[in-house]
Amino acid sequence: MKLGFLTACLPQLPLADIAAWASENDYQALEVAVWPKVGGRDFEASHIDVAHFDDAQADDVRALFDKHGLALSSLAYYENNLHPDVERREEIAAHLLHAVDAAARLGVETVGTFIGRHPGLSVKENAELAERTFPRLVDYAGERGVKIIIENCVMEGWHPDGYPGNIAYSPELWEWMFSLGLYLNYDPSHLLWIGIDPVTALKPYVDRIPHAQAKDTQLDPAARDRYGFFGKTLSREHPWDEGWWRYRVPGLGQVDWNGVVDALYEGGFTGVLSVEHEDPVWGGTEEKVKQGLRIAHRTLSPLIVG
Repeated sequence: MKLGFLTACLPQLPLADIAAWASENDYQALEVAVWPKVGGRDFEASHIDVAHFDDAQADDVRALFDKHGLALSSLAYYENNLHPDVERREEIAAHLLHAVDAAARLGVETVGTFIGRHPGLSVKENAELAERTFPRLVDYAGERGVKIIIENCVMEGWHPDGYPGNIAYSPELWEWMFSLGLYLNYDPSHLLWIGIDPVTALKPYVDRIPHAQAKDTQLDPAARDRYGFFGKTLSREHPWDEGWWRYRVPGLGQVDWNGVVDALYEGGFTGVLSVEHEDPVWGGTEEKVKQGLRIAHRTLSPLIVG
C-alpha cells in the first residue's frame, strides 16, 4: 500500500509543483484531477488536459513522476454521469472517455468518477438509467485495460433537498454497480455520517477496491438533534450546508483509521490510499491546504507498511 493525495485540493498549482511538494513531504503517489479546463464547480482542477493529450505529453507526465519517485494512482473526474440534461450527460461521458484514453496512454489502471443521479427520478429509476448508460463506458475502458472506479460519496448537494445525488452510497448499491463491471473507490468519510460503520462495510468488498481515498468526518450529534439526519432545510445557506457534520483531514474526525487500514491489508489491498482534502479548517489558502496534507500524512503514514 502507498499513501498519496488527490491533486484537486491545489487547483491553482501546476502538476510539476504539486509533484515536487508531494515528494519533498514523503507522499508516494498522486491521484490526478482531470476535470475539463472550463468547468462548473469552483473546486474543479485540471492538472492533465485529457481532452488534448498525446503520446508526447504522456512521456512528459511519466518523466515527471519518475523524477520525483511517485506513482500516478488514478485519474479523477467525479461528475454526474446521470445528469438530467441529456446533452450535458453526453458531454460528461465524452470527457470520461478522454480520461480513459489518457489513463491507457499513461499505463494508469483506474479512472474515478460518480454514477450520479437524475434528481427527478427514484433510486430504482436511476439504477435503470445507469444500466443503459454505463455498459458502453465500462466496455470502452475495459478494452483499454482501464477500470472505472466509483467513489461512494453521497453528493447530497446535487439534490435540491440534500438527499443522495450519487447512487453509490451503500453496500447494497455497491453490489448492484459491481454487476455493471464498475469498481469502488472506497472513502470511509461518507459512510460515517449516513450511519454505516466504515470498517464493517469495507471488509466484504476489498477485492473490488483497486483504489481508496482517505477523508475524515467530524460529527455534531447535538446539531443533528435540531436538524435531523438530512441536515438543515430552511436555514441551509448553500447546497452543502448540512449543519451537523463536516469533512476533515484524516486524524481530525471520527473515522477509525487503524480499523480501515487494517481491513484493507487483511483483504489483500495493494493499491494507493489517496487523501482527499476537503477540510474547511485547513483550506482557503495554499499553505493551509498543505498543512492539512501534512496532518493527514502524520496520521496515516505510521499505519502503512513500507
